[in-house]
Amino acid sequence: MEDSPQSAGDRKTRFYHPYQDLHVPITKLYELPTAPEHLFFEEAARPHRSWGENLQYYTGIGYLSGAIFGGARGSLQGIRTAEPGDTMKLRLNRVLNSGGQVGRRAGNSLGILGLIFAGLESGVIHLRGSDDVLNSIVAGLGTGAIYKAASGPRSAAIAGAIGGIAAAAAVAGKQAAKRYVPI
Repeated sequence: MEDSPQSAGDRKTRFYHPYQDLHVPITKLYELPTAPEHLFFEEAARPHRSWGENLQYYTGIGYLSGAIFGGARGSLQGIRTAEPGDTMKLRLNRVLNSGGQVGRRAGNSLGILGLIFAGLESGVIHLRGSDDVLNSIVAGLGTGAIYKAASGPRSAAIAGAIGGIAAAAAVAGKQAAKRYVPI
């Protein structure tokens, strides 16, 4: 856009420029920061997510992954249970019902596991006063034990061991990915 007057026949006109009196380079107006913005300095100094952020993250990831994988598994079950005389509409209904039912059940189960894990991990971090690998492993042990506590002490102990091993494997995989996978 030009600020100089132009002659169009006998009339003198110029282009309208709403930022002409603003002495700020226009490109600076639209440069957005790439780092996260924090309201308080204490939030920026913390090396980990808050307990609320962990709660939302683990519960959401658990529910979403459970719903996707459970829905796929249920859809395959619906395809397998189709009978030879079924119409296409009946087969599709069977697949959708089975996928929805299994997906919802798996999503709820993994969402609850994420909720318990996030609560335990935040509690362990608060009690120990440090954020390290041991917190995730202890939270995994506790999550498995709490999730299967109603099935008896033997089932709770086995589920706790599985949860601790799964959490340790996830932490080790995350650290290996940080080390060997360029970002």
